[in-house]
Amino acid sequence: MARSVLITGGGGFLGSRLAALIAAEPGAKVRVVDVAFPGVADPRIERITGDLTDPAVLARALTPDTTEVFHLAAVVSGGAEADFDLGYRVNLDGTRALLEACRKLPSPPKVVFASSVAVFGGALPDVLDDSTTPTPQTSYGIQKLMSEHLVADYTRKGFIDGRSLRLPTIVVRPGKPNLAASSFASSIIREPLAGVNVDCPVPDSTSVWILSPTRVVEAFVHARDLPASAWPSQRSVNLPGITLSVREMLAALGRVAGKDAESRVRFVDDARIQGIVKTWPTRFRTERALAMGFKADGNFDDVVRAHSTAA
Repeated sequence: MARSVLITGGGGFLGSRLAALIAAEPGAKVRVVDVAFPGVADPRIERITGDLTDPAVLARALTPDTTEVFHLAAVVSGGAEADFDLGYRVNLDGTRALLEACRKLPSPPKVVFASSVAVFGGALPDVLDDSTTPTPQTSYGIQKLMSEHLVADYTRKGFIDGRSLRLPTIVVRPGKPNLAASSFASSIIREPLAGVNVDCPVPDSTSVWILSPTRVVEAFVHARDLPASAWPSQRSVNLPGITLSVREMLAALGRVAGKDAESRVRFVDDARIQGIVKTWPTRFRTERALAMGFKADGNFDDVVRAHSTAA
């Protein structure tokens, strides 16, 4: 059967990469929806501009022949914390509206939801595993966790075939910094590689659980391709990644691009960012994800090198 695919958040850097990858699959029909599309149009991909919470936009985006949905659209962590109403309208109400529309399709579609390790927080073990109970400490994390439960319940009822991926911090993101609290993790690599000075809002001892853009796009497709039997009861999975301190990230930058690039980073404390980031877990055992075939990056030097080459 030919694939008819909807990608929400398709104007973002992950959504656009995912759309291009799926559009290359034989016979795939790809539609993307977002509030804006900054990139160059791809003739293989139908673009729908608008807010996913608008019923008219959703009706255009989710056609009766839809077989797969990748739900990436979201207000990012810092934005959801700063604007409580907007975060809930997009991250929770938008997800519920999308799932309700999927429920009305002639056949239950596969739904791959982009969740986050921000579902964890509070008093945590040194290393988290698949049995760790999510206790989010931010509005964003709470919205993501509630959406995971919606995906699981709509799956239980047979309305969709859902699977949720808890994403690490994605590094290196191209483009400009955004409102995500984790934005610094890309900025301290991206800007120095472009010859631009940058401020780091957290101490160099701060650790982050990291996955590259290439690996996360592969994870979306892999999650789709797994049979329903691979998700017998738990419909969420912690993706594998690597733990790095800011100090270790900058050392990799220096090895790849030289000490001049590394010296372009200065430390300027931002209590708001630090308050969010310190709630996030940094070390995981991801035995279940690895057994399911998901993959982490080999080393961070290669991630920096790949971004440098692409840029």
